Amino acid sequence: MEENEKTKDSRLAREFVVALPVELDKTQWQTLMTEFVQEQFVAAGMCADVCIHDTDGHNPHAHIMLTVRPLDEHGKWQYKTQKEYLCVRNGEEQGFTAAEFKAAQAEGWEKQYLYKPEKGKKKIYLPPSEAERRGLTRSDKHPKSTKYGRQNPISARWNSEEQLIEWRKAWADVTNKYLALVRSVDRVDHRSHAERGLDEQPTIHEGVTARALERKGIVSERCEMNRQIKADNALLRELKATVRRLTNAVKVAIPSVAEALETIRAHMVVLQYHLLHGRAEIKDMSGRIDWNQPLVDEYRSVKKEIREKQAQKKELLTQKKNTSIFNPIRLLQLNQQITTLTEEIEELKTRRDQLMHEVGCQNETEMKKAEGTLSQMTTYVKKLTAQQETLTRQLAADEAQYRGTEAKVAPEQADALLDARASLRGSSRDQMRSNLREIFGQRFQYDRLSSAEEQIDHRLGEDSDLFQERAAKLRHEQEMERRRNQPSSPKKKTKSYER
Repeated sequence: MEENEKTKDSRLAREFVVALPVELDKTQWQTLMTEFVQEQFVAAGMCADVCIHDTDGHNPHAHIMLTVRPLDEHGKWQYKTQKEYLCVRNGEEQGFTAAEFKAAQAEGWEKQYLYKPEKGKKKIYLPPSEAERRGLTRSDKHPKSTKYGRQNPISARWNSEEQLIEWRKAWADVTNKYLALVRSVDRVDHRSHAERGLDEQPTIHEGVTARALERKGIVSERCEMNRQIKADNALLRELKATVRRLTNAVKVAIPSVAEALETIRAHMVVLQYHLLHGRAEIKDMSGRIDWNQPLVDEYRSVKKEIREKQAQKKELLTQKKNTSIFNPIRLLQLNQQITTLTEEIEELKTRRDQLMHEVGCQNETEMKKAEGTLSQMTTYVKKLTAQQETLTRQLAADEAQYRGTEAKVAPEQADALLDARASLRGSSRDQMRSNLREIFGQRFQYDRLSSAEEQIDHRLGEDSDLFQERAAKLRHEQEMERRRNQPSSPKKKTKSYER
C-alpha cells in the first residue's frame, strides 16, 4: 500500500473501532467479527486486518484496519483520484481526465495554462489558441485542473456518510443476531437518541486517558461531563415514572391528593434546582469559552502565518543560492527580504508564545490539548442548553399535572388539604435534599435548593410561610394530644407525724 501512497499526508488505511458484547465469549467474538468483516468489507473488495482487545475484562472491543483503494480484477490497486483538467470550449468550462481528453480535444476542447498578461496585471488562465492570438507568454507548464481531482466512484461510496450509516446498521444487526443466539434480552441500536425520539442526552466517549486520570484521583472533564449527563438522564427517568404513577393512581381522597401534590411539587423543585445548576454551568463555561476562543483562533492564525512566512523564506533562500555572485543588486534585495521575513517570523513566534501563556499552556502539546478541551466544552454547553429545554418542558408538564390534581379537591376541603400537605412537607424536603446530595455530591448547594423552592412556590402561587405556620400548629396539637393521652403517674403519699 505504501508504494501507491507517495504523498506525505497520504491515508494508508481506514480504521473502525467497534465495541463487542460482554455477553459473548472469545470464540463468539471471533465468529461475529469474521461474519461482519467478510460481508461488509472483504466482499466489497477491501483487505481487512482485525485485532480484538480485552485488556481489563470490562471493555472488549475490536480494531478493524481496511485498505482505502479498491482492487481491480487483476488484483492491482486502482486509483483513488485521477487528475482532472479544466478545459474550455466557446467560453464553457468542463473537466476531463487524461484518458477523456484525447476524445475531447478532437471535439475542440483545450486545456488552460497560466499566462502573464500586460505589465501590472494578474496572471490569468487561457487556452493556447487565445494566448497565442494575444501574444502572451506562458508562465507555468501545468494546466489548470480541479483541486482534488476526480474521485474513484468506489472510493467515493466508501467515503460517503450514507455508506457509514449502512455499516453502522449492519454492525447493529449482526450484533443483535448474536445476542439473540445467546438468549440475551439486550439489543444495540445504531441510531442517535434524536432519531429514536428519546429525550435523554447521549454520553461522550471518555477514552483511556480520561479513565487513567480518574484512577489516579484526578477529575477528568470528559468523565465529569458523563457523570452530569447520567445524573440528568436518571432524573428525567424518575420524573417520567412519577408522573405516570400519579396520573394512574391519584384519587380524590385528601391524603392521596396531598401526597400527589407534594410529590409533584418536590419534583418541580428538583427540576428547578437542576435548571439553576445548569444555568450556572453554562454561564461559567461560556465565560471560559468567550475568553479562550479568541486566543485560540488568533493562535491558529499566527501559526498559519508563521508557516507561510517560513515557506516564503525557504523560497528566498533557494533563490539566493541560485543567484550568481555577479548580480550583487539581486543578492542585496534577497538578503533584505530574508532579514525582514526572519524578524517577522520571530515576532510571530513571540506572539504565539504569549497566546499560549494567556491560555495557560507551556508548549504546543499542551495547547493542542487545550484546543480539544475547548471544543469539548463547546459541545457540552450545547448539550446543557438542550437539556435545559428538556427540563423546562418537563417543568411545564409537571405544573399542568399539579393544576389538574389540585382541581380534584372541593373548595370546602382546602383547609384539610393544607393540613395534610403541611404534615408531609418536612419529610418531602428531607427526601429532596437527600436526592440532590446523591446526584451532585460536594457540588450540592443548600442556598440553591432554597432558591429553587421559593421560585416553585411563587410559580404555583403558594405561601411557604403559611405552610410553616400550619406545620408548627399541627406539631403543637399533636404534642398536646400526646400529653392528654399519656397516663398520669400516681401521686406519692406523704407521711404525717403526730406530736
